[in-house]
Amino acid sequence: MIRIGRRCWIPACLALLGLALLGGCKREAPEVEPPRPGPIAQVPEPEPEPRPEDAEPAGPPELTPLFRDIEKRTFQFFWDTTNELNGLTPDRFPSRPFSSIAAVGFALTAYPIGLENGWISREQAVERTLTTLRFFRDAEMGPQAEGRTGYKGFYYHFIDMDDGHRYEPWVELSSVDTGLLMMGVLFAQSYYDGDGEREQEIREIADELYRRVEWPWLQQRPPLISMGWYPGRGFIQHDWTGYDEAMLVYILALGSPTHPVEPEAWEAWTRTYEESWGVFQGQEYLSFAPHFGHQYSQTWVDFRGIRDAYMRERGIDYFENSRRATYAQRQYAIENPMRWKDYGENVWGLTASDGPQRTDQEYEGEERQFRHYSARGAGLRVAFDDGTIAPTAAVASIAFAPEIVIPATEEMHRRYGEHLFSSYGFLDAFNPSFGYDVPLKTGRIVPDMGWVASDYISIDQGPILAMIANYRNEFVWKVMRKNPYIREGLRRAGFTGGWLEEAAQAEAGASGEEGNEPEAEGGDRVDEEAAEAAPPPEARPQ
Repeated sequence: MIRIGRRCWIPACLALLGLALLGGCKREAPEVEPPRPGPIAQVPEPEPEPRPEDAEPAGPPELTPLFRDIEKRTFQFFWDTTNELNGLTPDRFPSRPFSSIAAVGFALTAYPIGLENGWISREQAVERTLTTLRFFRDAEMGPQAEGRTGYKGFYYHFIDMDDGHRYEPWVELSSVDTGLLMMGVLFAQSYYDGDGEREQEIREIADELYRRVEWPWLQQRPPLISMGWYPGRGFIQHDWTGYDEAMLVYILALGSPTHPVEPEAWEAWTRTYEESWGVFQGQEYLSFAPHFGHQYSQTWVDFRGIRDAYMRERGIDYFENSRRATYAQRQYAIENPMRWKDYGENVWGLTASDGPQRTDQEYEGEERQFRHYSARGAGLRVAFDDGTIAPTAAVASIAFAPEIVIPATEEMHRRYGEHLFSSYGFLDAFNPSFGYDVPLKTGRIVPDMGWVASDYISIDQGPILAMIANYRNEFVWKVMRKNPYIREGLRRAGFTGGWLEEAAQAEAGASGEEGNEPEAEGGDRVDEEAAEAAPPPEARPQ
C-alpha cells in the first residue's frame, strides 16, 4: 500500500488544496478585531472565592486515568511492532509493508518513556536502541538506485522492514524524515548517560550518524534546503519554506559540527512566513493548516520562552503560536462551515491522516471530495476538510492547550472508543460523515458511526506518546535541552532567552571552573577542535 508522506505537503500542491473547499460550503467570515500579540483573550469567568494566603495556586489540569492507558498502549505499539533484529519500525500496522525512518525516530524516543514508566527495563531499552543505531551505522550507503539505505548521511523515507534497503523506486531520499530520525538519535544520545560500555556506544554511534549528514548538499537553491533527492532523477525541485514541520530540519542543519548550513538559511526560511501570519477563527498566529506542522518539531524542542528574530517582533514564541493554532482548530470544528457530522467543541482534529477513499460523493445536496491518506487542515492559506478527524491532532496537542484537549480526548474515547480505541490506543482516524457503499482504500464502515481506520500510523502515534510525557513532567524537552547540537542549532538560528540563556550561562560557568574541556551528562565536548575529531564518548555540559 502506497501512502503519500508528510513531505508531499509542498508548494506545488498548495493551489490544488486551496480549491478543495467548495465555495458554496463556506460561510462569510465574521469581522474579527485582530488580537494583539500576547495571551489569548479568554471568556471572563466568575471571580473565584478568596483563598488563604498560604494556599497553593491552581495548577494545570490533571490528567485523567485514560491518559495513562493511552500512553501504555501507544508505547506498546512501538515496542511490539518494531523488528527486534534490526530496530526498524513499520510505517503503519497491521498493514506493514515497509519501515519509515521517521517512525524509527519516534520509536527511539518511545523507549526511554517506557523505561521511565517501568514498562521495560533499562537493559531492554539499551539493547533495542543499540540494535537500531548499529543498523543505521552499518547500512549500505551510496548513489545506487537499489540495494542502499541512504546516501550522504540522509536515508530513504521508506525502507524494507528486513534488509533496510530503499523500498521502491518512488521512494525519495528525504531531508525531513532524516531529520525526524536524527531527533530520535540525538534524544538517545542525551538520555543514555551511563558510564557502561553499551551506553557509551549509544552516544558514540549517535554522534557518528548525526555528523555524517551533509546538509549543504541539499542546498541546491541556497540558502534553502531541498525536500530530497532521487537516484537518477536528481534533487526535488521544492525547498522547505515556512511555516511547517521543517523547523527541525533547519535547526539540525545549523547545529551540525561537520556539515552545517549558515544562519542565512533560517533567515530565508522565516522570510516566507508573512503570507501565513494573520487572524483565523479569532486567533492571530502563524498558520499551518494540518496540525502535525505544529507538533513535530515541538515534540523534541522546548520553544517556551525562547524566540528567534521573527517571534521577538511578534511578541510571542512558537509554543504560544501553536497554542493559538490549537484553539483555532477547535473553533473551526465548533463553527463547522462544511456541516460535517459530529464536529463540535470536543470532537475535532485535522492533520495528515488516513481517510476512507478518494471519491466524490453527494453530501447534503452538494458534491464533496473525500480522500484516503492526505493532509487535512483548516488555516489561512490552504485547507482541506472531508469530515475525517484524526485523534492525534487533538491528543498530541495536550502540552499546548490541556484545558481543551483533555475533554476532547475523553469525549472521543467515550463516544467512539468501542470501534476507534483498541490494542495500541486510538486508531488513526474516523469520519462520521462517510457511510457510502463504495470500495474503501482502508478501514471499514461501522453502522451509525461511519468510516473508521483499520491502521495505526507511527508518525501519528509518536507525538501522542511524547507530548503526553512532555505535559506530565517535560520529559522529552528536558532531555533534549541537554543536547549541545540542538542548543547550537537554536543559537545559530537566532534564538535567545529562557532555558537557552540559562544553559549558556551554565556552560560559561562550568568552563570557567573546570578549564576548556568541562563535561557533564549527555552530548559531547564543548571545545571547537573536538568538533572535527572522531566522535568522543564523553559528555558536554549543559
